[in-house]
Amino acid sequence: MTLISEADKERVADAITEAERTTSGEIVAVIAPDSGSYLHAPFLWAALAALAVPWPFIHWTWWSIQYIYLMQIGVFAVLAVAFMYEPLRLALVPRSLKQARAHRRAVEQFLVQNLHTTEGRTGVLIFVSVAERYAEIVADAGIHQKVSEETWGAIVKDLTDHIGRGAAGEGFVRAIESVGSHLAQHFPPGPRNSQELANHLIVLPSE
Repeated sequence: MTLISEADKERVADAITEAERTTSGEIVAVIAPDSGSYLHAPFLWAALAALAVPWPFIHWTWWSIQYIYLMQIGVFAVLAVAFMYEPLRLALVPRSLKQARAHRRAVEQFLVQNLHTTEGRTGVLIFVSVAERYAEIVADAGIHQKVSEETWGAIVKDLTDHIGRGAAGEGFVRAIESVGSHLAQHFPPGPRNSQELANHLIVLPSE
């Protein structure tokens, strides 16, 4: 699932480099095509539909149990295959579950990208999970104490608005610039200002 072009990836990398020149903090941007396969959903909903199949035929027809049973198996098989189609599969999963999975992957990426090890605890992750239509900023303790949730939320909203308009690259650049300005305000560059983490956009494989 492509969200951002190669040219925009370069713009994002340049934006991170530029933002980190003004701060001792670290910014990492991550895109995940999805945060879960949700393969349970097609089987669950197909099974529920198949369980409902026999009742009208048992009560209102003279069909044999064996015939109804075969029909039940057929309904399960057809629906299970049909629901594997990704848009349908995702539609069958409750929004709360998709958001929980995406949030968990954001936290995992915060740890995987070693943002929790930065000096001064000033790492910030900008995370987008495409299939779940989910975006989040995860900030380490040092910067999280100085910037309100409302501020992070406004940056995320601007990012998702741009993604919705098909301008994901611009959205990421604006988010990085905003995060960078807050980091620069509270954590200006130190005497060495050595950047600890990679400055490119990280695109994860599908789950």
